[in-house]
Amino acid sequence: MDATNPLGDFLRARREQTRPEDVGLGPGVGLRRVPGLRREEVAMLAGISADYYLRLEQGRERHPSVQVLDALAGVLGLDPEATAYMIGLSRARSRRAARPAADRVPASILHLLRQLDMPAFVQNRYLDILASNPMARALSPNLAPGANRLRAVFLDPAERELFRDWRQAMQSVVGQMRADSGGATDDPRLTALVGELSLKSDCFRRLWARHEVRRREGVVSRLRHPEVGDLDLYCDKLAVAGADGQLLVIYHAEPGTESARSLALLGSIAASTRDDTPDSLRPGDPARLYPSE
Repeated sequence: MDATNPLGDFLRARREQTRPEDVGLGPGVGLRRVPGLRREEVAMLAGISADYYLRLEQGRERHPSVQVLDALAGVLGLDPEATAYMIGLSRARSRRAARPAADRVPASILHLLRQLDMPAFVQNRYLDILASNPMARALSPNLAPGANRLRAVFLDPAERELFRDWRQAMQSVVGQMRADSGGATDDPRLTALVGELSLKSDCFRRLWARHEVRRREGVVSRLRHPEVGDLDLYCDKLAVAGADGQLLVIYHAEPGTESARSLALLGSIAASTRDDTPDSLRPGDPARLYPSE
């Protein structure tokens, strides 16, 4: 993960994905040797000089005004989430704001997980599983504490089989992780994880290079479980108050549907199966998620 020119990398990736016809230029305008828009076209449409835009992409200008960034967002067709992410890339960050050395899930959230009769787990900004209930682990063994969702879905063939629309799901999870990172491209854990997956998965490397940012709103996950069959489950992610970057993720089905009945069956299987997996990581355990550190 290149942290030296994050704003320029973002602008270049999104420019190459913006078609001339998307901005009213027409696909046949001029001979095109590059995908998407030319730099001078972006500059013209945003109302800035071509030289200034070139300096943005090359990293020679790193702190443009919000007005300039809003204009570029309009040209590149960015939604509010992606626009906020781009603005974050241009802001200086304090080196004093160190993140916690360990992820500790609040006791109240652990208690809530045990009470929920649907798959639920807590993940951090790196998609490490910090805590989960038996229903989540019955849905997938890769939802056990200590696992990493990105490693699982890109590197474990068995996990890939869980998704009926794997490619769409992967686009979503990569875009969500980029959004959750808040543009913190110099985060060493994130850099290590992205570097590892870029080496091991061509699919991940291509998706990460697109610089897409996805919202976290509730979506329907289309799954195929080996024991209960097809499941169409809502996936809602709720921020855990007072825990930096932690999300409570809950899968649930619409009442009265076949998916609801299948989810109830999964609950019966989870209740009848011995599960010695701890509900959460013990103090100090998060370090083992990053053996290379």
